[in-house]
Amino acid sequence: MDERIAVIGAGYVGLTTAACLAELGYLVTCADVDAVRVGELRSGRLPIHEDGLGELVQTHLADGRLEFEVGAVHAVVDADVVFICVPTPELPDGSADMSFVHSVATEIGPRLKSGAIVINKSTVPVGSLRQVERSLARSDVAVVSNPEFLREGSAVADFLQPDRIVIGADDPEIAARVAALYRPLAAPILLTDPVSAETIKYAANSFLATKLSFVNALAAVCEAVGADVDEVMLGIGYDSRIGHEFLRPGPGWGGSCFPKDTGALIRIAEAAGYDFSLLRGVVDVNREQFERVVDKITRALGGSLDGARIAALGLAFKAGTDDVRHSPALEVIDRLVARGATVRAYDPVVTVSPSADVVLADDLYAACVDADVVVVLTEWDEFRLVDLDRLAGVVARRAVVDTRNVFDRAALQRLDFTFDGVGRR
Repeated sequence: MDERIAVIGAGYVGLTTAACLAELGYLVTCADVDAVRVGELRSGRLPIHEDGLGELVQTHLADGRLEFEVGAVHAVVDADVVFICVPTPELPDGSADMSFVHSVATEIGPRLKSGAIVINKSTVPVGSLRQVERSLARSDVAVVSNPEFLREGSAVADFLQPDRIVIGADDPEIAARVAALYRPLAAPILLTDPVSAETIKYAANSFLATKLSFVNALAAVCEAVGADVDEVMLGIGYDSRIGHEFLRPGPGWGGSCFPKDTGALIRIAEAAGYDFSLLRGVVDVNREQFERVVDKITRALGGSLDGARIAALGLAFKAGTDDVRHSPALEVIDRLVARGATVRAYDPVVTVSPSADVVLADDLYAACVDADVVVVLTEWDEFRLVDLDRLAGVVARRAVVDTRNVFDRAALQRLDFTFDGVGRR
């Protein structure tokens, strides 16, 4: 591959992007301001848990297609294409903080070679491409929007086998150059204008969050009328207009993207004069779901959380990742602790307690010793294989609140556990 590529940011998106582009045959330099992180990456050690990513990094460090650099300036000097993959965290008002993007653009602007393409892969507010152009201050450098659609836990597969690739550019020739980067993937490519590309990213995540809130709200209806939400979701999922994806109930949705992106889209709409009440309702339903889970746990304990010993199974916001940012598990745990409970937790990949209020156990059964209630908060496959007889022997009370519906209800009932799932009879 002729193009030399620089990726600015060695976080979740940047690291996946860099490793996968190296897998496609490009020479890639990935830069980050964190010298310690860069040192670890040069040794093949990853700061995140992501299936298949470590193997790609080690492979392409060895074959010379991937290298890591401290700081953006040296990485971009010879680059034909520069991907900006830095954080855009949520500000207190719900809008996205663009300071990292502007800082990088201002820094690299003078060092880019003429004719280079800067690709904004960070999730940015609508209209940000123009802001990046101003920060670069280079009329001979093109800026393109190319949003990412990576799911944590399957990011490598999502990059190498994407549903679609979205490219937002003003110049058709520049758009074609960027599209050519992805030619080995043989995926559908949508060439559009920059504003539409930026909107697509927010719209996709907000729609998925809407599906999740709908399922959790319908789970409450199922509980009220005596239906089984799993059967209901199976029934509607066969409708090709709806599909089966994102139709599982849970303790609420979270993670690094959905809360931030739904909030940002609400603010973007407000700034344009539209009250996105539907999306605000989606967010409200999610907050209510956290409380509904706490209410279930409270009922399982006989009406009071004060002094209760709770075993929390799962801390990551979803299975397949160690990311606890905006984790529904932590949202629930914070509420439990605030009402007097103590929490011992176990997660297969989260090895450092994310809160002073949470004691981490070495394994599932250690977390459940003397527990008054066992609460499943993340859908790890390991939890589906739990030895329920052994579990029954270590808990103080045989009570389970399963917010992911992973345990075998019939087996629990045979062992005299009280059980409460989400949306089940």
